[in-house]
Amino acid sequence: MSSAEAQGTAVLDIRGLHKAYGDVEVIRGVDITARRGDVVSLIGSSGSGKSTILRCANLLEDSQQGEILFEGEPIRWKGTGLARRPADAKQVLRIRTNLSMVFQQFNLWSHMSVLDNVMEAPVTVLGRPRDEVEAAARGYLDKVGIGDKADAWPAQLSGGQQQRAAIARALCMEPRALLFDEPTSALDPELEQEVVRVIKDLAAEGRTMLIVTHDMKMAHDVSDHVVFLHKGLIEEEGPPGALFGNPQSERLRGFLSSTRAA
Repeated sequence: MSSAEAQGTAVLDIRGLHKAYGDVEVIRGVDITARRGDVVSLIGSSGSGKSTILRCANLLEDSQQGEILFEGEPIRWKGTGLARRPADAKQVLRIRTNLSMVFQQFNLWSHMSVLDNVMEAPVTVLGRPRDEVEAAARGYLDKVGIGDKADAWPAQLSGGQQQRAAIARALCMEPRALLFDEPTSALDPELEQEVVRVIKDLAAEGRTMLIVTHDMKMAHDVSDHVVFLHKGLIEEEGPPGALFGNPQSERLRGFLSSTRAA
């Protein structure tokens, strides 16, 4: 048991986050907490800052202000404002390997088999024994329902199968939390449901997850907490029953109406 589990510390704690691209501030002071076993969904219109928050949390983007804590450990920074960067490359690598990210466009290596895609990071980044990783990788491919595709090339898979392979790849890192960036938005509705089922299974297992999604039904069904973002700020947040069943802000009511109409 980690110290975070023992003390009830959040796996991921974002406090007062600000992110700008030049003079354009896209995140304007956001607080988000995901404790062990929490599923937190981020919803909002395109351009509201949802994906940027995930990329900042995983240190793929540098934020200009605010704190990011992983299991109670704050990211160490050097510089200020647009010049702020993480100060410790080893810390960044360690935290990033514990916050596995699943992208919208799968990002599988086309020249590797599905199995090798899943095994690559645990073997090369974590230095784990290849035979041990292969057993785990096959188990995760079975878990997401494509164990029979282990020797296939990514191009031979449907979009839903490729995304499930990407989820297996993320799981094989044995992360403390999973970050999903619009995991179903590139898929046809039928294939989307394949991926939604996997995410629901992971939520039922008590996996800690931060999910950016356009799928309001999935957000309602799997989340412990939902955050509605508007122009880089949290407009409204709360448990899914309250947020979807009795939205308080006019913006959220309008957003939910537009998604139902779509």
